Amino acid sequence: MAQSSSATRTSKARNSKAIAAHFRPCQTHIPAQTRRRPRFGSLHRGLLGLSDRQPADNKPAARSLDTPPMNAVMNAATGLSDPEFVLSGTEFERIRTLIYQRAGISLNAGKQAMVYSRLSRRLRETGRGSFADYLGWLESASGAAADAEWQEFVNCLTTNLTAFFREEHHFEALTEDLRARASRPIRLWCNAASTGEEPYSLAMTVVEALGVSAQVKLVCSDIDTKVLATARRGVYAADARGLSAERLKRHCMRGTGANAGFMRIKPELARFIDFCSFNLMSPSWSALGQPFDLVFCRNVMIYFDGPTQRKVLERIHAVTTPGALLYVGHSENFTEARDLFRLRGKTIYERV
Repeated sequence: MAQSSSATRTSKARNSKAIAAHFRPCQTHIPAQTRRRPRFGSLHRGLLGLSDRQPADNKPAARSLDTPPMNAVMNAATGLSDPEFVLSGTEFERIRTLIYQRAGISLNAGKQAMVYSRLSRRLRETGRGSFADYLGWLESASGAAADAEWQEFVNCLTTNLTAFFREEHHFEALTEDLRARASRPIRLWCNAASTGEEPYSLAMTVVEALGVSAQVKLVCSDIDTKVLATARRGVYAADARGLSAERLKRHCMRGTGANAGFMRIKPELARFIDFCSFNLMSPSWSALGQPFDLVFCRNVMIYFDGPTQRKVLERIHAVTTPGALLYVGHSENFTEARDLFRLRGKTIYERV
């Protein structure tokens, strides 16, 4: 979980000073010639914990496991006449089962091409000659190397699309909900932190609603360790979608020199946030700490089947305070869990 020791704070302060030397307060106007897209490589591919997801089947669908290798599927999807590896129907179903067991993700039966594209990189990195070889090693290996590769496996098969102030009505409602609780310390959990745009949007809302001295702690978690690394950096394209010129100037620093065209979240905003890796399928949620007053769990559970959704909702209920609020994605509906949460507003639920 996030560190709170004085050594950690000293390290954060030192890093902030080093990076701040290359960033300046943002101007309202950003010259067009300085605008360019951030180069974070595959990190914007993202995470299942956060973000715009395509609904999955209710469970890994039944399918014949003796189907022939999916060369035709791979050829059509990748444009390659002779794919480097062969992904058989049996192996694809094995992958679906493993990601369901590890992360609760119900991977759509039509995602063979995506799985091939993403996991074939892991075969190259680990020197495995086939999917069967890779999966056999992954399931039988133990120790630190195996744990690291399981994390890479999960990272590859999660998907993320996020932006600052996405579904803005939630942040308007959050402003009022924060003010209503301002007489005491507030704990807020964002459990699909992704590359950080949502956590920093939450922190901006906190500052705008309650000021820079607000007694609010944001715990921002994700299952994907790579996107969390981007979130911790807090560096984005200066023309990042969702940020107004006013917010850009107030909450960000403009990159200079080699960092021109980028902006960095100000340290006084980042201090509200503790980033951490967390799997919603974990059997123990005690590491999250004290109960939460507000939870952002948006566009996460559309990737889970019904029983998994219910299990996660029960656990969220257990780690929240009476009357706590749960903000969910626009396509998520939990009216069948009214014994746990009742609808209070547009995609906002209140703990029963």
